[in-house]
Amino acid sequence: MKLVLLILFVATACARTSPDRTAPYTDGPQERIVNGYPAEEGKAPYAVGLRMNNGAVGAGSVIGNTWVLTAAHCLTTDSVTIHYGSNRAWNGQIQHTVSKDNFFRHPGFGNSAGHDIGLIRTPHVDFTNLINKVSLPTFSQKGERFENWWTVACGWGGMASGNLANWLQCMDVQIISNDECARSYGSVASTDMCTRATDGKSVCGGDSGGALVTHDNPIQVGVIVFASGGCKNGPSGYTRVSDHLDWIKENSGIAY
Repeated sequence: MKLVLLILFVATACARTSPDRTAPYTDGPQERIVNGYPAEEGKAPYAVGLRMNNGAVGAGSVIGNTWVLTAAHCLTTDSVTIHYGSNRAWNGQIQHTVSKDNFFRHPGFGNSAGHDIGLIRTPHVDFTNLINKVSLPTFSQKGERFENWWTVACGWGGMASGNLANWLQCMDVQIISNDECARSYGSVASTDMCTRATDGKSVCGGDSGGALVTHDNPIQVGVIVFASGGCKNGPSGYTRVSDHLDWIKENSGIAY
């Protein structure tokens, strides 16, 4: 049974081709991660804002001096401008525009669920207190499902009438089992993961591609890819990073 998500298609969200996913989005006053909190400067130095040349927006995470991890559905355009080093996504300390020749989408994307993950090769960026990488799981953690771990997800999502959140929003959420997630969505790919929608917390439109990072010994365990209709009524969904470590190493050389 295919995963059916009650999500609105929005032209200004990250472009995508998969029939089983669409970039999460909600209309109304909460034009950001729903029921999140404003991040202090430097809370997520790995977080970058993405503006695609087709008008779409999304997010990503710095995983090396020349690499950004994001969702594959955010890489279906000719170029992307990456904004680094500020909680104001579109006013970063550094900006780089990168062409599609530097995009790497997982070969499973568009063919089966659970592979919505991509890489951007970037010009070299030096690390500072406001720009830094996030670590990935180690190869010894490939079988770890991270159930019940507490995590943080941050982003600038939401696009009503062209408006974006102008300050980074974050939410603290707990990873749940795929069985629990499937009770909301019918089925969930093993290479996806979900967080519980406690107190209505959810990722939403424009957050796509952002990182889900563990609280303790921070590592990126997920890439934001889906949410429920209205972004308040069900779990948030992510591509599972630990299941794609070989692919990330093969294309970027980054491994732990």
